[in-house]
Amino acid sequence: MNPLLGVFFHWLGGLSSASFYVPYRGVKRWSWEIYWLTGGIFSWLLAPWFFAAIQTHDLTGVLAQAPQATIVWPIFFGVLWGFGGLTYGLTMRYLGLSLGMAVVLGLCTVFGTLIPPIFQGDFAAKLLDTPSGNIILVGLCVTMAGIVVVALAGAKKDAALSEAQKAEAVAEFDFRKGIAVAVFSGVMSSCFAFGLAAGEPIKAISAAAGTGPLWTGLPILCLVMFGGLLTNAIWCFYLIAKNKSGGQWVGGGSAAGAPLLVNFLLCALGGTLWYFQFFFYTMGESQMGRFGFSSWTLHMASIIIFGTLWGFAFREWKDAAPRVKYMVWAGVGLLVFATIIIGYGNSLAV
Repeated sequence: MNPLLGVFFHWLGGLSSASFYVPYRGVKRWSWEIYWLTGGIFSWLLAPWFFAAIQTHDLTGVLAQAPQATIVWPIFFGVLWGFGGLTYGLTMRYLGLSLGMAVVLGLCTVFGTLIPPIFQGDFAAKLLDTPSGNIILVGLCVTMAGIVVVALAGAKKDAALSEAQKAEAVAEFDFRKGIAVAVFSGVMSSCFAFGLAAGEPIKAISAAAGTGPLWTGLPILCLVMFGGLLTNAIWCFYLIAKNKSGGQWVGGGSAAGAPLLVNFLLCALGGTLWYFQFFFYTMGESQMGRFGFSSWTLHMASIIIFGTLWGFAFREWKDAAPRVKYMVWAGVGLLVFATIIIGYGNSLAV
């Protein structure tokens, strides 16, 4: 185990997650349901099975040996996570990258980190009764403090802007609607962590088949993401039928003259980046030892760090007062500090 290497992998995952929506901004003349489902085919189906098949020894054999419960529950939690992923994109549309990610991922951090050890009955043994666990718990508290600071900075920025400025930074800005969607998305998105925990026995089967320690979690991703595919596909096909937008895939309707090849490539890139956050997540978790559940906190903190950087890159903060910008950077600093604390706590347990 190498917790410091694990932190690095989680940072790569956070960068991938924070960046996935950027290619979608370049898609032209496609409705949301068209580009979301197109990218999702890569996120939830093609990429998970492709990389798992490459890195897992006898992928189908590993899954065939897994108990039924370790197959069904990850898919079930994946369906619930799908609701979070579905509304995550809406949150970005209504609140922008910086504020949207802070609210969603704050809730996701708390639920996704604490619920698995509580459910497994070893919360006290892992977090309260050991020095390593105490340090990790401090890191979680610092993470939440950083998230609160970033979210407050976002709220102050938005309160000071005119409606025209808000629309310029985030075209469909709607604070109330965005917060409501973000809360729902954050709670449901934490189900991904539950799905990974439910599929934990598959790792041992994969390792016994000869899979390297960095890759034993990849088969679980296939299951959880398949559940997410079900939720997102049903909703997107409903919208396609309602809006009669299916013809946009071939340049029909409002997509006449759209750069189809570019659109498909951008969606493929966005979808693959979405998958890579969990590809690197499983690699990072494999290095965290018995406190692997703390990986969720590291993952969320990393996403917010890089999401905030993207927010500045897209000039979402250009009209914010200097003190508000200092505030958001202070929040990012707390999140960076939290990842160091959690990494150190894990290293004590090695």
